[in-house]
Amino acid sequence: MNIKKIHKINQMSDVKEELCIRSSLGFMAYHGGTLEKATDVVAREAAEISGSSYYGLIQTADDPTHFPSTQMIDDQSEDLETFFNHVEIVITIHGYGREHLFHSVLLGGQNRSLAVHLAAFLRVALPEYSFETSLDEIPKELRGLHPKNPVNIPPLAGVQLELPPTLRWNREEWGWSDNGGIGRAKQVDTLIASLSSAVKAWPL
Repeated sequence: MNIKKIHKINQMSDVKEELCIRSSLGFMAYHGGTLEKATDVVAREAAEISGSSYYGLIQTADDPTHFPSTQMIDDQSEDLETFFNHVEIVITIHGYGREHLFHSVLLGGQNRSLAVHLAAFLRVALPEYSFETSLDEIPKELRGLHPKNPVNIPPLAGVQLELPPTLRWNREEWGWSDNGGIGRAKQVDTLIASLSSAVKAWPL
């Protein structure tokens, strides 16, 4: 699949958009489905539990295409425009893999107050992981600081939450959580619950 224009994605048989408008805080997972596995599950359910808005872009192909985050804004779809016209602050959920960071959750994006707030909740819920809020300690390409990155489009910008593979992987069933018949790993439920609690405690 060759993604050149974002408005064409929802016309493809192996890609679908998901949109739910609720509060002025939004969750996004635009590398969802078979691309960055379990990220859409986290965003969708955390949004539902916390009463937040949600936008997902879900790929179902066995060989999904990874497109740059900044491309989302170049020619955005109707649903994405609706989402951005409504939310004031956003949390984008991503997956990444670095050999030396398999147990590190990275919190990038321009809203550093929200990053610190989320990390405080997540550290208590998932003590076996580290939660990095210092931008200097986050690899440059994962910091989410570009002005065209969707995490920075709303008026109050937001947090780019990068989840390592160990958090999204179901060790008992040896596969990605909620993908291809694989069940939900316990730590994914814990992450969703903790994110939801953090958002409910954030003053909108």
